[in-house]
Amino acid sequence: MRIWSLHPKYLDAKGLVALWRETLLAKHVLEGKTKGYKNHPQLNRFKKLKYPCAAIDQYLSAVYDEALSREYNFDRTKFRQRNKPVKITVTQGQIDYETTHLLKKLRLRDAKKYKEVKAEKMYEVHPLFRIVKGGIEEWEVL
Repeated sequence: MRIWSLHPKYLDAKGLVALWRETLLAKHVLEGKTKGYKNHPQLNRFKKLKYPCAAIDQYLSAVYDEALSREYNFDRTKFRQRNKPVKITVTQGQIDYETTHLLKKLRLRDAKKYKEVKAEKMYEVHPLFRIVKGGIEEWEVL
């Protein structure tokens, strides 16, 4: 399971679809609707929040918006629109790690997207996150 801190616009088609599916799985875990993945490290940053389901819905909303911009047909009924935006911190070290990880994936899967993403000077994060100083997050599986 990978819930990217980077903005979903950097993902290739395969990555965006995988992110949608994996985040829906995360939502089910947070709602107590599945037996698997309950202790997955990627979920720790959501579990520590007062309203983890609201945060995961907000996360899905941005993924959905990116899918719409690409004219993909994701199901809007899979998440609730939330009125109060949540912000979660993510470290710069985590963003650097994820950028390197994503570029490796794109180099193998999608040469055009790889060149596009590699040319970026500054990488945006998913709208749910706010960058703070620090190394790779403790929940990251290296």
